[in-house]
Amino acid sequence: MRKSLLMVGAGLSGAVLARQLAEAGHDVTVLDTRSHVGGNCHTQRDPETGVLVHVYGPHIFHTDDAEVWDYINRFGRIRPYTHRVKTTSGGRVYTLPMNLHSINQFFDAAMPPAEARAFVAAKAVTLPYTPRNFEEQALSMLGHELYEAFFKGYTAKQWGCEPTELPAAILKRLPLRFTYDDNYFFHTYQGMPEDGYTPIIAAMLDHPCISLSLNTQFDRPLAQGFDHVFYSGPLDSWFGQDAGALGYRTLDFARLVHDGDYQGCAVMNYADAEIPYTRVTEHKYFAPWEHHARSVCYRETSRACGPGDIPYYPIRLAKDKALLTDYIARAHCETGVTFVGRLGTYRYLDMDVTIREALDCAALYLESLAHDRPMPAFAVAP
Repeated sequence: MRKSLLMVGAGLSGAVLARQLAEAGHDVTVLDTRSHVGGNCHTQRDPETGVLVHVYGPHIFHTDDAEVWDYINRFGRIRPYTHRVKTTSGGRVYTLPMNLHSINQFFDAAMPPAEARAFVAAKAVTLPYTPRNFEEQALSMLGHELYEAFFKGYTAKQWGCEPTELPAAILKRLPLRFTYDDNYFFHTYQGMPEDGYTPIIAAMLDHPCISLSLNTQFDRPLAQGFDHVFYSGPLDSWFGQDAGALGYRTLDFARLVHDGDYQGCAVMNYADAEIPYTRVTEHKYFAPWEHHARSVCYRETSRACGPGDIPYYPIRLAKDKALLTDYIARAHCETGVTFVGRLGTYRYLDMDVTIREALDCAALYLESLAHDRPMPAFAVAP
């Protein structure tokens, strides 16, 4: 029953799967094109300031899944951290998610919760049908003023298209609060790894049955000789993008170093359309237990993902969904491979969901072996 398995990608999906299956007694080879483990969760010390930097943008761990919380704490200490986000709109700074403070500040009022709820409801646009896109969803929730101040410009910059082209479901995930709670997340467990994510993922991969090969480009012939492949690379790349490339947004980061504090918070969004970047992240605020005389920040600008760029956010517009359907059908015809993770399933996944799906995928593989059943192309449908 001992199998030889290949994990393509040393991010969270590959690391969790590798660890689970190695602990079950299988031999696992992990490949990654980059020079480090951790994928987009990679963290490292900035050599100039000593600040622990989230190299590919900030990742905050938050979950209601106690098993996932216990699992990640096996491999490194997660310290308490409350994520708070600000946004600049029209030359003024507000709190996100939009809450009672934001609403009162924007309308120069001092409304209690019930009054504010009724006030915003009166501003909302009544549609004779279910909202069909992001803009209609926003207008039906917030009305024109709040939508245009906080969401319209930012959304166009982030996604590179008009909000009318985006699905309504994107906005449904954003909370609107009628309290002064400014914790960005609702989840029971929230924190940051004391030493960053990279040591945690390295610890997951530290097992005698796991071999790791970095700076290694995967191509299909490398899969030969393994009993099964778990592929966390882009789904379309498995097929050489021969039917076309799935759409992603990528990010450009402009680094800046500042003496003392730069902006006084971890994340400052910029909602105005005329400001080309979407946000500035000040990384020492992601480790509030540390103290640094200098600060390192990254200014993020979103753009279309081209060849050679790092894919961050799947766009999933109509043309992408049609192409995705084609690739999914072809993936189901493959044997000996399971597509996992945000790239392998073309979905935006939080870290806790990534870990949960990897744990479940490993369990499914072991169950399939035990009952002599083939492993499906997807443990979770894209």
